[in-house]
Amino acid sequence: MNLLIIRLIIFAVLFFAGLKLYRIYREWKLDRERLDHDAPEGGQMVRCAWCRVHVPEAEALRDKGEWFCSSAHRDRYLQEQQQDNDGADGEEDDRRD
Repeated sequence: MNLLIIRLIIFAVLFFAGLKLYRIYREWKLDRERLDHDAPEGGQMVRCAWCRVHVPEAEALRDKGEWFCSSAHRDRYLQEQQQDNDGADGEEDDRRD
């Protein structure tokens, strides 16, 4: 009878130890999934060349090596660059004459 009680106690201790290890493992796995889920989905943040607002790279537009938050800002920036280049070309022509 004593041997049966000892076996029962050993079985109970092993069962609760296994249960505790399983709970620790499950908690670790949930924490890991939570960390993976909390990571930014859009990736790296980039700054709009026109308005200087930061947007996720996945949502941004890229043209001529610059990042933009919208096509309107891209068009305005490129138009301004074109005007600056046209004005600079005209000044250089005046200096040469």
